[in-house]
Amino acid sequence: MVVVKPFKAIRPYKEFSEKVASLPYDVMNTEEAKEMAKGNKYSFLHITRSEIDLPDCVDVHCKEVYEKGKENFELFIKNKILFQDESEYFYIYRQIMKGRSQIGLVAVCSVDEYQKEIIKKHEKTRKDKEDDRVEHITTLKANAEPVFLTYKHDFEIDTLFAQIMKNVPEYDFTTNDGIQHTLWVIKDNKNISFIENKFKTIDCMYVADGHHRSAAASRVKDAFMKENKNHNGSERYNFFLNVIFPDNQMYIMDYNRAVKDLNGYSKDAFFKKVEEKFIITESSVKSPQKANTFGMYIDGKWFTLTAKPEILTSTDPLEVLDVSILQNNILAPLLGIDDPRTNKRIDFIGGIRGMEELERIVDDKSHAVAFSMFPTSMKQLMDIADSNKIMPPKSTWFEPKLRSGLFIHSLVK
Repeated sequence: MVVVKPFKAIRPYKEFSEKVASLPYDVMNTEEAKEMAKGNKYSFLHITRSEIDLPDCVDVHCKEVYEKGKENFELFIKNKILFQDESEYFYIYRQIMKGRSQIGLVAVCSVDEYQKEIIKKHEKTRKDKEDDRVEHITTLKANAEPVFLTYKHDFEIDTLFAQIMKNVPEYDFTTNDGIQHTLWVIKDNKNISFIENKFKTIDCMYVADGHHRSAAASRVKDAFMKENKNHNGSERYNFFLNVIFPDNQMYIMDYNRAVKDLNGYSKDAFFKKVEEKFIITESSVKSPQKANTFGMYIDGKWFTLTAKPEILTSTDPLEVLDVSILQNNILAPLLGIDDPRTNKRIDFIGGIRGMEELERIVDDKSHAVAFSMFPTSMKQLMDIADSNKIMPPKSTWFEPKLRSGLFIHSLVK
């Protein structure tokens, strides 16, 4: 059984929605955030990346940054940029990218269910990144940005959402990257009850993106519970903010790899070692067209690597991933990338940046070789989560990214 609940969203007044909406905090650095928010005093980045309003010398993880985020959050409410709904509602959030739509339910979910693995995860988290989100949530006393969840699609939920979306939306705008963002508010009690009850028939959900946000919400709940002598489980901190999409609408892009050197190999020696496990073909095809094949860019040329049958014998859902095949047969044994989470000689490039970015960083000699990947599938993600296993880092890149600032979950009111 999955628990989803309506909530009183803090959100922008309609006229500010497009200006408030921002990309998530973790897809940019401080300099990029400053550029994105330049000339826009309404950008939600003033809350999620509040170091942009402080001197450059300030450490992005110091208390002053979190306090500045809180100050800006309170100013947005005081200045009537943001307001809180008077009643608890669900919301439908639709994104359209290049003619392809994904339609999600904005709701709060149970932290207990996350802790009990009813909401399943597939990635490890880093303590320093968790600490950052814990501090941000605790200081704001709010989940400022949602976690991206998915579930096995349900026809009746799809049908209801299609009916609701015939109504006039609350927000509807297109961002500079060409993605359309539309939000509907579900106020009808009958529809709210139907959604709550229908999700109770779903066995589990999966974290698609936002592992650090969900882990931080869990830690915040435990801390608040410890301090509350009258804790009864109904407090707002027992729930965290999510957008929940059906699995058949999810779009996973490739997450590519680039390595800075050949680990002491000459190019010819490296090719000979790769040929022990892969068939190498010079090709004009840059992105793999099927699983178990890889693009390799080196010295201005593209090659297709096709895995030989002898390295494809595993039935383990983790070992059959293309990211695992590349890691186990090239990155670790040949290029010395023992732990891709910590090794400084490897970089990861999301597919949204295209093959041109792989070519650029090899051509400028900052990297020696780049590998393009066939995207991980939703089935593979779910199989690994169902097996209680952890994916290799940077295995999935979801697009489009959720915009932040369109709905916020207060932990106190």
